[in-house]
Amino acid sequence: MRFLLTITTLALVLAAAPAFSQETDDDVLRDTLWTRAASAGPGSRPTVGLALSGGGARAFAHTGVLEALEYAGFPVDYVSGTSMGSLIGSLYASGQSVDEIWGFGRNADKLKVSRDFKNIKLLRLLITDKLITPTYIDRFIDGSLGGLSFSGLKKPFACTAMDMRSGEKIIFTEGSLSMAVRASVTLPGIFAPVQYRQRYLVDGGVVDFIPVDAARGLGADWVLASVTESDYGQMPDNVLMSLLHVIDIRGSLLALASEKKADFVVKSEVGDISVADFNRCVEAGEAGLTGASRSINAAKEAFLVFSAPRLVEKL
Repeated sequence: MRFLLTITTLALVLAAAPAFSQETDDDVLRDTLWTRAASAGPGSRPTVGLALSGGGARAFAHTGVLEALEYAGFPVDYVSGTSMGSLIGSLYASGQSVDEIWGFGRNADKLKVSRDFKNIKLLRLLITDKLITPTYIDRFIDGSLGGLSFSGLKKPFACTAMDMRSGEKIIFTEGSLSMAVRASVTLPGIFAPVQYRQRYLVDGGVVDFIPVDAARGLGADWVLASVTESDYGQMPDNVLMSLLHVIDIRGSLLALASEKKADFVVKSEVGDISVADFNRCVEAGEAGLTGASRSINAAKEAFLVFSAPRLVEKL
């Protein structure tokens, strides 16, 4: 689809843009307008929110999406995340560089994150009648985010969790960052809920797989959602993976409704990478980089069409 603006808006924009040949195609026009929009402050353009879905290890694809957005100069004013998306989003909002976030994927084996899943034994759960604590995931979260609060972040951030007693969606925008993220990544029925005040909290992906509303609640006018697409053809071969598979499919169904609320959706095809495949984080990240790079021009056009009235007002 060719990039379209109303004749009036286009004339006004071109009047203020550098002159170029009548032979110029849509790509050059888009790039010219994009330079103007991307360099404008939030007051001169719509504010942009980035909503990161859940998906366990697959959701490390968001790191590749972040890299593609940064390379394109895509403004990001607000960040929201669910489950693994809350971890990636919180690291980004805290001011860590994309390369530093890639470090989590490159060092996943050293960080022993996969052991939290390998240590889950059905017999152990039956005998002790207790859910376990994700030791290595919590250790990484506390080491990376411990001591930080939402108010001290470089970018406004929100993450979601679910109250186990009421099924209510909880949106965190203040308080302890590490506690909120730990709650958001706690898979129900596998890991012990995180106790917060009078609530027992688990993975927000159960009720809000793509936190578009959370991004808008922070103040975003335009929201780009990053979502992972998986191959569900391979059937799980044990009880644990069956439970993760069901949670995953449930999240995907929720995602279909949430995608309609977003202004643009970037989908990363991560193939058969499972929720627990933390040894394949880099592979997921590369899939995210590929998917976002392919759709970045379409995302720019969508944002420019949305931004045109405000950009023209500022000319």
